[in-house]
Amino acid sequence: MRINFLSGLISIVYSILVLASCNQIASKPVELSSDLTARKVWSAEKANSWYSRQKWIVGADFIPSTAINQLEMWQAETFDSTTISRELQWASQIGMNTMRVYLHHKAWEADKAGFIGRLDQYLTIANSYGIKTIFVFFDDCWNKDPKTGTQPAPKPGVHNSGWMQDPGDPYSKDSTLFPLLESYVKAIMGYFKNDARILLWDLYNEPGNSGKGDSSFPLLTNVFRWAEEANPDQPVSVGIYDWSLEKFNQLILSHSDVITYHDYEEEPMHRRTIEVLKANGKPLICTEYMARTRNSKFENILPLLKEKNVGAINWGLVAGKTNTIYAWDTPMPDGKEPKIWFHDIFRKDGSAFDPEETELIKTLTGTK
Repeated sequence: MRINFLSGLISIVYSILVLASCNQIASKPVELSSDLTARKVWSAEKANSWYSRQKWIVGADFIPSTAINQLEMWQAETFDSTTISRELQWASQIGMNTMRVYLHHKAWEADKAGFIGRLDQYLTIANSYGIKTIFVFFDDCWNKDPKTGTQPAPKPGVHNSGWMQDPGDPYSKDSTLFPLLESYVKAIMGYFKNDARILLWDLYNEPGNSGKGDSSFPLLTNVFRWAEEANPDQPVSVGIYDWSLEKFNQLILSHSDVITYHDYEEEPMHRRTIEVLKANGKPLICTEYMARTRNSKFENILPLLKEKNVGAINWGLVAGKTNTIYAWDTPMPDGKEPKIWFHDIFRKDGSAFDPEETELIKTLTGTK
């Protein structure tokens, strides 16, 4: 997803402040629930013990190439298990073991039992290839008015032209909808709370993005509370993506069991981000990186993440209807393939955009 990182620069002064806040926050978490039986945020010891039992986490943000958005992926009429299976097999063949996958509450609202059944079917497919899943509940990126039914066709050459926010705008700040959203989160998390096929719950992608700012803070606060009350075995997290959102970041750091983050910067800046966040003492998973034209590439970032023992989830697996081979702000209305893809690894026929990249991934994952 596109982020509002500070133009690729994190000031030295602010980094020092974050270092201090990480240590302070870790010891004094914000209280969200008055229920004494509610789930407690994992300690650094518990988080690191969990992380030590995982393989090095390597994978991609995944949507099948036949879906333009989360609704097209999960609605019964367009759920494409054949393509999902084929494309996850390609991921497994280069050593990937984790996919980050977005859900949508409107697909659940329209067909609750069927939606859960399709999640289970997806998990069965992924598990058959040795792939665990990070499910994402809410999202503040891109189009703000999601609707069920037939989804829009891609706009030629436009990055994520049909992606939908969840719950959208103004719905994310409409507290009268929160009971529905609470039911959704607890229904899904409750059903799969002991499922070993799920690696982690990512509660909210880039809250406050798309100009929403502080209006998303109540929903962010509530989704952490709902997760506490659902009490899953798996860790929960929200990714740090914008250093200027101090209030958001404080809440995120104090209530995430493991620390996740997004970084599309070059290697020196990404290295500094890791060094800052590691001060929290918990394991790190980068749940979005790899934008070739910004010099965030497999060749310079993936070795860094392995060196630092940071989970590595790049944006995009197979080029398809999301059009994420095109950069955020450089549309190509003629739909011509860019010389350098922005995101994604494979073409629809399974061939790699850059075979040297897939060979590197195989080497670093021990698959080669």
